Amino acid sequence: MSFVAVIPARYASSRLPGKPLLDLAGKPMLQWVWERACQSDAQRVVIATDDSRIARVASDFGAEVCMTSDQHLSGTDRLQEVVTQLALGDETCLVNVQGDEPLIPAALINQVARNLLQFPEASIATLSEPLAHAADLFNPNQVKVVSDRRGRALYFSRSPIPWARDFFEPGCVPSQLPDGFPCQRHIGLYAYRAGFLHRYVTWPAADLERFEHLEQLRALWQGEMIHVEPACERHPAGIDTQADYERVLSLLSQQR
Repeated sequence: MSFVAVIPARYASSRLPGKPLLDLAGKPMLQWVWERACQSDAQRVVIATDDSRIARVASDFGAEVCMTSDQHLSGTDRLQEVVTQLALGDETCLVNVQGDEPLIPAALINQVARNLLQFPEASIATLSEPLAHAADLFNPNQVKVVSDRRGRALYFSRSPIPWARDFFEPGCVPSQLPDGFPCQRHIGLYAYRAGFLHRYVTWPAADLERFEHLEQLRALWQGEMIHVEPACERHPAGIDTQADYERVLSLLSQQR
């Protein structure tokens, strides 16, 4: 299995400025992510950034760095520039590993790459996991995905999908979910074919994408296939807020 892992890393963050360089148990968060990616089967791990501070730190801990434009609107656009700079072939598999997930299991990185390679008709592969709590289903920050029986994504949404018509009351969040309710949380780990990225950056944002603020909807709107597979391991949440940062610090201290 051959693939390249790319870790997009931006310094700017509205809630945690300088997030990739936050100290976690003596190492910058970005280094934790990079080390996890290096534990995967990736033949190459690249950090893509537009910030010289991040580039300097990443180079110091031994990472390959690709400097990219500061004008990109999404991580997908940044990956396409990496593909161009590295002159990767259209069939090259790239895994986008989020730079704020220091606990990401290497097994999930391998799984999403393997999934893409097993489905040549797919342009993107990604993962999901069951939602156990009703509050998560109704939380717009938890993206939901519905797929067909072959794992092809039908839709991604911040809204509660699917909707249990005979169980949910409009305007009310239930205390629990119905037995056997097939709700899946989308895990934001993607594998792409390089040729797809070249097509993606030529398309305007779809209306669905603009309203949901979910860039994968642009691909669905264009008729591209996204394959979704249940994650083989639990996916630890990433770091978006100060509370997330403190939670991960606590987890790491328990492991030492």
